[in-house]
Amino acid sequence: MVALPDRLSMSAAEYLTWEPTQEERYEYWDGEVVAMSGKSRNHNRICVNFFKLLDDRLNLPYEIYILAVKVQVEPGRKYFYPDVVVTCDDRDNDPQLVQYPSLIVEVLSPSTEAVDRGVKFAKYRQFSTLQEYVLVQAEQPGVELFRRNEQGLWVLSEYALGDTLRLESVDVEIAIGDLYRQVKFS
Repeated sequence: MVALPDRLSMSAAEYLTWEPTQEERYEYWDGEVVAMSGKSRNHNRICVNFFKLLDDRLNLPYEIYILAVKVQVEPGRKYFYPDVVVTCDDRDNDPQLVQYPSLIVEVLSPSTEAVDRGVKFAKYRQFSTLQEYVLVQAEQPGVELFRRNEQGLWVLSEYALGDTLRLESVDVEIAIGDLYRQVKFS
């Protein structure tokens, strides 16, 4: 395997052709290809738990993707990999990416938290179809849900162990403790 630099430059068209052939995942930021950082066991377990809890409860038209499907944030400019993404939009028919998400979940790690809370959330909010954005702590129990209200404003709700997360975008309730099943905190 050839080692690649953490960042490469190429056009969006080149990225969309090149990236699916790679063993690792890369996001695209305005002409720069950025290698995704490694994830912890807790991060992986939380992603799997969230996906499984949704997958067990949702049927068509909902489609749930984990870790390996990118979201087209700005055509030709930005493509991100959320940890979990849900779409129920008939227009989402591209085999490589989601363009009309209704729910996005990011599991936070020390290396990604600032970007997930800042730049990514700012870009995700531009999706007219996005109804909820969930941030899940991996280092300690805690979940933040940002929900778009009827006025188009994003409202924050926080959850701890023992609470139940209500996802209106997919009409599902999830016990916070279930998200952290088999997760070990230091």
